[in-house]
Amino acid sequence: MDSISLIGFMGSGKSSVGKELARLLPDHMFIDLDDYIEDMLGKTIPEIFEQGGEEAFRALEKDALESIFIKGEMSGKPCILSLGGGTVTTEACRRIVRRNTICFYLRASIDTLVYNLETWPGDRPMLQSEKDLRSRVEELMASRSEVYETTAHSIIDVDGNDYPAVALEIARSLDKHTDNGLKDI
Repeated sequence: MDSISLIGFMGSGKSSVGKELARLLPDHMFIDLDDYIEDMLGKTIPEIFEQGGEEAFRALEKDALESIFIKGEMSGKPCILSLGGGTVTTEACRRIVRRNTICFYLRASIDTLVYNLETWPGDRPMLQSEKDLRSRVEELMASRSEVYETTAHSIIDVDGNDYPAVALEIARSLDKHTDNGLKDI
């Protein structure tokens, strides 16, 4: 079975859905790309941003994706990959994701994203701004939504759905993309 990637804005539930999806697809390894990069460098994402800025971080995302897919670090085992909100904003990362995974865009409304980010704020360098949270989310989504839509093989609307329901929808939709979908779930 093919590897799966989850893209979307911060707070859309990529990591949580990915973990649920890994329960449904036990042959797949779950990888959160931010965690992978932190483990690779021994630094947190905020530290990486502080030391090198966004451009350096985007280069690290590309290196990490190449390690996983091109250099075969995962030994050919299919994975469920939760990508950072800005990973596919670079052409190189978009190419790697499209060529090596079935890509799902977890699309959420601005209201859902703001609610999730206020409820579970985390330490998100891209949201560090003089603007209020809603304005920053709107600004970033204006530049990213088209990229998400054109990168994804499928779009899953997450508003009003819990993580297990979204994961189940993805698992069931694999029939459209592979011969190994989960018809019986």
